Parts: sequence; structure tokens; C-alpha cells
Amino acid sequence: MEYTFKKLEVWQLSMSLVKEIYGISSKFPESEKFSLSSQLKRAAISVPLNIAEGSARRSSREFASFVKIAMGSLVEVITCLDIAEKLGYLSEEANAGIQGTIQGLYFKLIALYKNLKSR
Repeated sequence: MEYTFKKLEVWQLSMSLVKEIYGISSKFPESEKFSLSSQLKRAAISVPLNIAEGSARRSSREFASFVKIAMGSLVEVITCLDIAEKLGYLSEEANAGIQGTIQGLYFKLIALYKNLKSR
């Protein structure tokens, strides 16, 4: 069975982001396993989860609320990556590289949010 949320570009991009985040966080020190690494992964996972859950809601307004939560989670990912860079767990170049992906996803989420709110 093909679910409609799987056809959404924002969901597909957010799933790719999750994979990237898992790769990045696997290189963090073992001491970060239950703190920064865990928080970063949870925030990243929250993005596609909220898109999927919102798509199953009865109204566009409800879906928009979940997209807004996904945007908040994405900002949390940005902050976790910046913390990882400041702590020396992530290079400035690697952080800049993933920030481009995140920015593109963020703008697409904003566009989806606006579209849903206007319905």
C-alpha cells in the first residue's frame, strides 16, 4: 500500500536527512551516545514523523500544525549540529554541507505550511 505522504517531496527529503544525521552522529564520541547524539537523532526523526502524522489529519489546518512542528524540529537539528561543531565533533565544512540540505528542506516546509494554511 502506497501512502500519500510518501509522495511528498518534503517527506522524502526529511528521510534523506535522517540518514545523513545518523551517519554524522555515529562519529560522535561514545560519551555523547545518550545526550547530543540521541537528541540530534530524535530531532531529525521528528521531521518526517510529523509530516506523516499531519498528512493523516482531517483538515489542512491540522496538517499545517504538524508541518509547523516539523519546522521546529528542523531548527533543533540545526542547533544540535552547531553545538557538535563547537565541541569539535563536526567540522565546519561538514556542518556547512548539511546546512544547505536543511535550508532547502526548511524553505519547502514553509511553502507547504503556507499552502495548507491558505486552503
